[in-house]
Parts: sequence; structure tokens; C-alpha cells
Amino acid sequence: MNPKYELEQAFTQGKLTRREFLQRSALLGASVAAPGLLLSGAAQAEMKRGGVLRLGMGGGSTTDTLDPGTHTDSVGINLEHQLRNYLTEIAPDGSLVGELATSWEAQPGAKKWTFELLKGVEFHNGKSLTSEDVIASVQHHIKEGSTSAVAGQMGKISSMTADGDHVVHFELSAGNADFPWLMSDYHVSIFPSDVGWEPGIGSGPFSLVSYEPGVRAEMKANPNYFKEGRPYFDAMTITVIQDVAARDNALKTGQVDATNRVSQRTAHLLDRTAGVTVMKIVGTKHYTVPMLVMQPPFDNVKVRQALRLAVDREALLKTILGGHGAVGNDLPIGRNQEFYNTELPQREYDPDQAAFLLKEAGMDGLSVELSAANAAFDGAVDAAVLYAEHAKAAGININVIRESNDGYWSNVWQNKPWSMCYWSGRPTQDWMWTIAYEDGGDWNDNHWSNPRFQELLIQARVETDQAKRKDMYWEMQALHWEEGGTVVPLFAADLMGVSENLAVPEVISSNWELDGHRCGERWSFAWFEFQELFESVRKQRAGVPDHGFD
Repeated sequence: MNPKYELEQAFTQGKLTRREFLQRSALLGASVAAPGLLLSGAAQAEMKRGGVLRLGMGGGSTTDTLDPGTHTDSVGINLEHQLRNYLTEIAPDGSLVGELATSWEAQPGAKKWTFELLKGVEFHNGKSLTSEDVIASVQHHIKEGSTSAVAGQMGKISSMTADGDHVVHFELSAGNADFPWLMSDYHVSIFPSDVGWEPGIGSGPFSLVSYEPGVRAEMKANPNYFKEGRPYFDAMTITVIQDVAARDNALKTGQVDATNRVSQRTAHLLDRTAGVTVMKIVGTKHYTVPMLVMQPPFDNVKVRQALRLAVDREALLKTILGGHGAVGNDLPIGRNQEFYNTELPQREYDPDQAAFLLKEAGMDGLSVELSAANAAFDGAVDAAVLYAEHAKAAGININVIRESNDGYWSNVWQNKPWSMCYWSGRPTQDWMWTIAYEDGGDWNDNHWSNPRFQELLIQARVETDQAKRKDMYWEMQALHWEEGGTVVPLFAADLMGVSENLAVPEVISSNWELDGHRCGERWSFAWFEFQELFESVRKQRAGVPDHGFD
């Protein structure tokens, strides 16, 4: 009997999973690229052109805009990466590479930088990229009265000058050895100077067709994209689906091809579903509970310390993340990042010590409100409720206020005294500390201020001696660990639901979910010899999860 026919029969009858079928087919010499699985470099040639990539995403809001300076959540960040490009890009392996810039160079002291631009780049409106576009795009964040989330970060730029059409000189008010990394920030995209950011025009892999904030975005492929051969898709849609169960169902029923924010508690169930694979990427994403330290009782350092001791991190990891992540140590820096302070002890759940600290603060117990919505992260409300349960043993009453998902980032975060939050992290310590913890920063969500910490932040930013830089960052972490105004209980893995019909590169970015939010240009639909067979079997075996295509 024909071995290929035998394999087909075994798969059709449910005796083989999709992965087993593909593996055995490969042994027979069949040309197969496994859909929904990570592809090797050799399989890249089999990526299929055409089709519409449909994302179902949590995180959008009706208050979203196309202003790159306003993005605070996943939908806006993903859309930005489809429409526009950046001077630099974080590659899947975590390194920094040029995107619209071909090279960059600093003068001694890292205060003056020169970027050379790629030639031949065209915006969606037909305008060619020039130095003036870069200057106008960056100026948007630093102009007087700017409301950009990175106004403080980009405000270190004191001047920008064009040297012809394809060279830009930046001068900073203070040196920054990490400046090229900052130019990859998802806010600092480049748009054409003649129309500004409002129309959503960029040079990205897709151009905008329609956009309803908090609901849906439709895009079509850019036929003149400067990255040869990309994108693979003809079009792309982003549909905002806030409810995690609804997102899972949309993926299961084929309404979308990929989703973000798969629930850690139900990921194993989704992974069993026919035609679906759950991908797990561990990066710098962390969940936080910031306190506005200028408001009582959070202005008392002993209260802050007590609240950090009143949460059972291991219980949260198990219950909220299903074990998909790691406990945090009240630092926004991941253990695998450069200059992580390995000498700080892991803060443990200790309600007795928490109660003792409250007494030292002159308090006999404590009552506080904690605002929460699942817009902050999947399971944020449950995490807040569990936190409240843990804190009771320390004599702390936490009243969980369930907030609306819509408008959470504009109405609750940074406005309510204590709230649930998440950060995707940043690739460098200076970037993370600067954007979220520097005095006066627009995204400083706890307003903790320590003169020594701020002094070290500035010094470390310009220090080129790596040993000295390490000492500075270790001291900064120690200060934040001891006195800071943010509880960091968890580091979470990004879990994404992916249809078997998608081909995903073997190495994908961990700096953001959905391949650094670049799935639109890096992924494709899969090609494989047995497409018709799989479609037939999918219909026959629908509703039989224990023989899923995974």
C-alpha cells in the first residue's frame, strides 16, 4: 500500500495528531510547512502569499486615537506597527537593528548622534521619506504643549538638523548611550511631514482602510513596502474583543486567525482545541499595583512596605497565571536583563511583619481602596480580590473597586490612588526607569521621588564604563525595592492563540506580544501539500478536542 495513503487514512481516522502526521510526512520526503507551528528557516520559502490576517485583540478602547504619542495598550501599539515604521527596530533575537535608519553614530559623550536614512522609502500617500519627515515626527513629541507619553523621554533632544535628505543630526541635552534604542519606541513612529499623524499614513506594511476606535481597524497591504517580499498578507483586520472567553471562541470557530492575552488559567484547554496552538513567550511583561505616594496613606514608606508584604505572590502565580510566568520582586526589571541586582532577597508573603510595620507607622490596621478592571490585564480583578484576601491576615482591609474596562487607562490609571496595571517592560534599564519612574515623567504612575535614585538615573544614562553602570543600577534597584511606591508581584508570559493556518517564524520577538506586534509583516498563511485533506478532516473532527490538530 502507498505509505502516503496510509498516513492520510490514519490522520483522517483520528489516529494521528496533525504534528505526528506532518513529522511522518517529512520522513517520506513530502514538502510540508507546518501551520500553526514555529517554522525553521528552511520552511520560510513555503510561506504562502495572500489572504487576510484577522486578529482578535484585547486592550483597545473607544478613547484610542491614531496619535502615536497616545498609545497605552495593545491594540493601538499593534496598529501603529502595521501603519508606520521606526528609525530602529528590535529584532526577534533581541538585538537592535536599523529599520528606516541604515546606521547611527555618536560623538564622545553620547550627546550628539547622526542617523543615516534608508533611500527609496515611500509613504502610503506617495511621498518619499526624507530627513524632514523624521524631524517632524520626533518634534510632535517634544513641541511645546505636547501631550505625548514620551514627551519627557524625547524631551532630552535639544535640537535636530537635516543634512540633506537622508541624514539627521540629533543633539541631546545630556548624553544617552541608549539613544538608538529609544528610537524604536512604539510611540516614535515616522509619518509624512506634509499631512502629519492624523490620517494614519506611514510607510508601514499596511495602509489604513477604516478605523473605529475600540472596535475595529481594516488595512490593506502596501504594494510599495520597502522590505522586499513583505507583507505576505493581502490585508489585515484588528477586531477588539475584550472578553477573553469571547476571544477564545472567535479563534476556535475560525472567526479570527490569532489572539493576544490568552488566559493563563484556560490556556491548556484552548491548546487542546482542534486547529489551535497556544504560543508562550517569556519577556519583560510584568503586572504592577502602583500607589500614588503623594496621597495618604501611601505617603508613608512603612505602609508601602506593609502592602508589599501582604500579597502572596506564589498564590497569584499559580491562580492568576496558571504558573505561566514568575514571581516579581517589586522591581520592573526582569531577572534575565542586564544589570539585574541578584543580591536583593526575594520579598515573601509575611502578614505578621506587615502588621508590625503598620504599628510602627502608628496604625492599628489599615483600610484602602484598590481599583481594578480586566483592561489592566486578564485576571486583574481576580488578582485584586485575592490580594485583599491575603492582606486580611495583616489586619489590612482592601476594598476592591471594580472599574469599567472602557476608558480604564484614561480615567483610572494615574488618577485613582491605588490601581492594577501592567507594563510590557523595556529592553534597557534606563528606558524602563526613565519612562515610568523618572521625576516629572508623564507615565510615572506612582510619583515616588528619591533624590539619590534620580541622581543615579542621570549618571548611569551617560556612563560608558559597564562596571560602574552596574553598580549604579544595583543601587537604584535597592532603593526602589526598599522605598518605592509600586508593588510588582508577577512577571507574566505572553500567551497567544494561533490558528493552524498560520506560519510563524522559528524565533519571534519577546519585547511585545504577537512577535513584537510585527506579526502583520513577519507571519503568513502556511502552505502545505495536504491543505485539502486538513480542511476535510477539520470538518470531520470538529468538536473532538482530545485529537486536536496540535
